[in-house]
Amino acid sequence: MPAALTPERKATDREALLDVVEDLVYAHGVRAVGMDRIRELSGLSLKQIYAMFPTKEDLVVAMLRRRDRRWLTDLTTHVEQAEDPSARVLAVFDWLRDFFAAPGFRGCAWINVHGELGAESDAILNEVRAHKNAFRAAITTWVDATGTDTAEAVHLLAEGAIVTAGISGDPEVADRARAAAERLLGIAPM
Repeated sequence: MPAALTPERKATDREALLDVVEDLVYAHGVRAVGMDRIRELSGLSLKQIYAMFPTKEDLVVAMLRRRDRRWLTDLTTHVEQAEDPSARVLAVFDWLRDFFAAPGFRGCAWINVHGELGAESDAILNEVRAHKNAFRAAITTWVDATGTDTAEAVHLLAEGAIVTAGISGDPEVADRARAAAERLLGIAPM
């Protein structure tokens, strides 16, 4: 009889599994990635995988939730390095430009998964909405600190840049959105 897995090993296996799922799903989509491929690349048995995540949907939700925490933490860390409120808002677009230019960029993971499964899965839809609401709340906080009432417009610029960069593959979309945000904030000539 094999030895019981320690909590540390279970946590390590879980993170490794989520790494594999994130890489595969982001590169190929949810439906194109079979559980056998996930098993093969993770090195875990299907029994181990299903013990952690009873369904593929559960696995995708966990992956999105983990990616959300990392994505928003990275964005917030970058933005909050700026002291001036307007500079913080513009830093959102600088961070997005770098995100768009990263190797393997395929657009917004949440929009991609929503496009595949959002209409069929309440759990996926809820996770996508939670991410988008958190992103909107962060932008609203940063924009409100500027004393302007442009949070909605800046949020839409950021979301539009994400979608456009995902389709066009052009990281400079973020620069154009940044220039529009400067005008909205009143720090660039109209």
